[in-house]
Amino acid sequence: MGDDKHHYESLPIPTYEEATSSRSRRSVEEAGDDAERQGLLGRSEVSGSGGIHGGTRDREEGGGGGGGGDGYQPPTVESARSSLDYLGSSAPNSARGSMEQLRREIDEMDIEDMGQGGARRGRSQLGHRFSKRLNDFTRTLSAIHLPLRQYLPTVRFTIDLGRARTHVQKNACMLVLRLFAVILVVILVYLFFFSDLFSFGNRLNMAQAYSPASVENYVQGHINGTRIAENLKKLTNFPHMAGTEGSFVLGEWIEQEFKIAGLDEVVSEEFQVYLNYPTADGRRVAIVDPPDLAWEATLEEDDAQAPVFHGHSKSGNVTGPLVYANYGSRQDFKMLADLGISLDGAIALVRYYGTETDRALKVKAAELAGAAGCIIYSDPAQDGFVQGPAYPDGRFMPADGVQRGAVSLMSWVVGDVLTPGFASTPEQKKQRLKPEESPGLVQIPSLPIAWRDAQRLLNALRGHGLLVPQDWVGGVPEVDQWWTGDAQSPQVNLMNLQDEVEKQPIYNVLGRIIGLEQPEKKIIIGNHRDSWCTGSADPGSGTAVFLEIVHIFGELLTYGWRPLRTIEFASWDGEEYNLIGSTEHVEDRVDALRADAYAYLNVDVGVSGPDFRVAASPLYESVVLQLLNRISDPARNATLKEIWERKGLRIEGLGAGSDYVAFQDIAGTSSIDFGFTGAPYPYHSCYENWDWMVRFGDPGFQYHTMLGQFWALLLLELAENPILPFNMEAYANYVSSYVAELETYARNQHVPILDPLDAAGSDGGVRFNALYNAAAEFRENAVLFHGWDQMWHDTVWGAGGYESSVMTVQRLSHNSRMANFETHLLDLDEGGGIPNRTQFKHILFGPQAWSGYDEAFFPAIRDSIDARDWTATQAWIDRTAHILSKASRKLLY
Repeated sequence: MGDDKHHYESLPIPTYEEATSSRSRRSVEEAGDDAERQGLLGRSEVSGSGGIHGGTRDREEGGGGGGGGDGYQPPTVESARSSLDYLGSSAPNSARGSMEQLRREIDEMDIEDMGQGGARRGRSQLGHRFSKRLNDFTRTLSAIHLPLRQYLPTVRFTIDLGRARTHVQKNACMLVLRLFAVILVVILVYLFFFSDLFSFGNRLNMAQAYSPASVENYVQGHINGTRIAENLKKLTNFPHMAGTEGSFVLGEWIEQEFKIAGLDEVVSEEFQVYLNYPTADGRRVAIVDPPDLAWEATLEEDDAQAPVFHGHSKSGNVTGPLVYANYGSRQDFKMLADLGISLDGAIALVRYYGTETDRALKVKAAELAGAAGCIIYSDPAQDGFVQGPAYPDGRFMPADGVQRGAVSLMSWVVGDVLTPGFASTPEQKKQRLKPEESPGLVQIPSLPIAWRDAQRLLNALRGHGLLVPQDWVGGVPEVDQWWTGDAQSPQVNLMNLQDEVEKQPIYNVLGRIIGLEQPEKKIIIGNHRDSWCTGSADPGSGTAVFLEIVHIFGELLTYGWRPLRTIEFASWDGEEYNLIGSTEHVEDRVDALRADAYAYLNVDVGVSGPDFRVAASPLYESVVLQLLNRISDPARNATLKEIWERKGLRIEGLGAGSDYVAFQDIAGTSSIDFGFTGAPYPYHSCYENWDWMVRFGDPGFQYHTMLGQFWALLLLELAENPILPFNMEAYANYVSSYVAELETYARNQHVPILDPLDAAGSDGGVRFNALYNAAAEFRENAVLFHGWDQMWHDTVWGAGGYESSVMTVQRLSHNSRMANFETHLLDLDEGGGIPNRTQFKHILFGPQAWSGYDEAFFPAIRDSIDARDWTATQAWIDRTAHILSKASRKLLY
C-alpha cells in the first residue's frame, strides 16, 4: 500500500465519578453526544435478536423428550418465565435504569428505521465516511477537465445510420479522465471493502481511542464484589441440573443480562442430547441378607433439594455380596484379585478421591473386575470432619453430605455420548449410537452415598474376607475393624432405575462484542451454569464473576470503546454431564473455530479457597505472570505473582476437567483454565450453597473480586493488544520438559530405550531422538519468530505510534501464525488422534486414559507405552515429532 500510516491516539477513560451508573438520563445523553463529537462512539447500538425463545435454534413448542421421576420434566416456557421474573425482581439493577431506557429508545428507533433490525458494524460507519469522501472526490475529478479543455484537440465522430447522420463531439480529456475515474473507483472499492488495507489503520485508530492503560485501570478498578455477591445469591436460589427447568431459567436470565449489557449479538443454541434422571422410588441401597442385618440407606441429604444420584449411570437393579475396594482404582481391584477375593457379581463399595480421582473410572474399574454394581461414598478422611469442622460449623462435608456427579467416561468420550464426533443439533440426521453401544458409558449401575450410610455397610463386613492394609483404612467413625469382604459377605441390593431421555434439549447462551480490526477473529470466554444442586462454588462462583465481567465490558461499550478482536461470552449447559454443551458447540462449528478462534478462557469453580491455580497451554505463561503481578492478595499482603513464585508454582497441563477440552483438544484453540482453590468442601452436595460461600468459601468476596480482575485483564490483553501476548519461546521450553518427562515415564514403565546410534534389537526398542530434535527445532524457530515482535515495537512506537499499512498486514499475519500454531498441533490425518480415543486430536495435550482429570503429555505415545506396544510407541514418536516440526516451521512463513 505504500507509505500510508495510521496513528495510535489515546484519550483518557472517564473518571469513576463520570462512569458511575447513577447518572441521569440527561447526563448519559450529554456524555454520548460529547463522545460522538469526539468520534468515539463507533459501536453498534442494537443487540441482536435471539435467545432461548428466539435464537439461532429456537426451542420448539413442547420441547424434547420428557424427563421423569422426581419432577425433572423438560422446562416449560410459562414456568421458566415465571421463575425468571422472580430472579429479575429479587435484586433489580437500579443503577442501570436510565441507561436501559435509553437503550430501549435506541432499539425502537433502529427497528423503525431498519425493519428487522440488526447489529450495525464498525465497517458500516467506515463505509459511510468513505462514500462521502468518494462523492467529494468524484465531483472534484469531474471539474478537473474544464481548465484543460482549451488545450486539448476535439475529435468529431460521424456515425452513418442509413439516412440519419449524427455528429458527436467528445473531449478527449473527458474520456480519459472518466475512464481513469472508473478504474480508480474500482480500485478504491476493492481496497476499502475487500482487501481491508485502508481500513486496518482506521479501525485500529478507533479501537485505540482510549489508552490501553486507562482501560485496564478502569476494568480492574470497577470489578465490584457486591455485585458479584448479588449474582451468586440469585444463582443459588434453586437447583439447576442440566436439562431441567432450573438451568433453563438461569439461561434466560443470563441471556437477559447479555442484552442489558448491550452486547452486539445475543443468541442461543439448542442441542438434543442423552441425559438421565432417577425415577420415583427407583433408588435403593439395602442389606437384604442375612435378615438380622436387614437395613436400608437414607440416600437423600437432610436438606433434600435435589436427588442423590450419578448422572449417566446405568439403569439397573442388582444384588450381590458386598466387597470393599478402597479408592476403586485398577490397582486396588488387582490387589483384591491377588488376595483371592473375587468381585464376580459383587457390589463394590469404594470411596471418593485417592489413587483414582475420576468417579467414572472407579465404576469402570469395578465393572472390569466383574462387579455387578458400585457404591461410592464420601469418607471424612478426605473431605469431612477429619480434615476440620464440618458444615455448618466449618467448610468440610457433613455426615449426610453426598457428592453427586456424572459417571460418563469423559477421558474416553466427550460431549453427547451417543454422538461422538458430530453435534447433536435438532436437525441432525446422522445415526446415533444406542446407550449400550457407547464407549462413553459404564455398563453397571452405581449410586453415591454419605459416610453415615457407608458406616453401616462397613460394619456389616466384619469377619468377611481379610483385614485391609492400613492405607485402606478410612476415617468413618465407629468402624472398629476394616475388612475387605468376600463372596460370603452380606447381600446388598443396589437399585438405580433411570428415566433415560435420548434427546433432551439443552441450551448454550452466547453474546458477542464485535471487534473493529478483525471481527472474524474471536477471543472466547466461557463458564458453565448447570450444577448438581445450587452450586455456590461449582460453577456459581465462576458464573457470578462471569456476569460481572459482562457488566463491566457493557459499560465500556457505552463510552465508545470497542476491542480489536471479537469477544464471545458463552454460558454452557450440560457441562456436568460429560462437558456436553461446549463440546457440541465445538463439533458444530469446528472448522470456523480452527480458522478464527484465537483463545478460549475458561473458569469453572471460580473460588473455593485462597490459592490461585492455572492450567493452560504454555503460550499463556508470560501474560499470566504479568497480570499476577498487578493483583494483590490483601490477606497475605503480597501480589499473586509473589505468592506464585514463593510456592514454586508453574502452569499445569490440561486434562479433561472442564469446558476447555473440546477447544484445546478438538478445535486446537489455545485454552486456559484458572481459579482460586483450597481445602476440600461439600463438593457437588446441596451443602455447597450460598450460606457456605459467605461463611467459609469467601466471606468478603475478595477472591471473587481478584478473580474478576485477572479474568477481565487477561481478556483485554488478548482482545486489545495489537500483537497477541502469546510466548512461543515459553511454549518451546515447556515442550522440551514434556519430552524429558515422557522419557522418564517410559523408563519407569520399563520401556526398552535405545541410544540414537544403536540398531534396533530383536526385541524391539524405542528411540526418543526424533522428539528431542523436533523440540530443539521448535526452540530455534520460536526465537526467530519473536524477533519480529521487537522490530515491530521499535518501528511503530519509535515512530511515535504510527503504523504503515504494510506493517499492519505483517502484524496480522504474525498474529495468525501465532494463534494457528496450536491448530497445527492437531493430528488430522488418517488415523489421527489418540488411539481408541480419536476425538482428542492434540499431539501434546489430552486426558490420561485412566485418570481423566489429569493431563497426559504426548497422550498417543503414552497410551502406546501403557499398552506395552513398542512398535506402536516408536511409530507415534515419529509421527508426533513430524507434526511438531511442521507446526514450528509454519511460524516462519
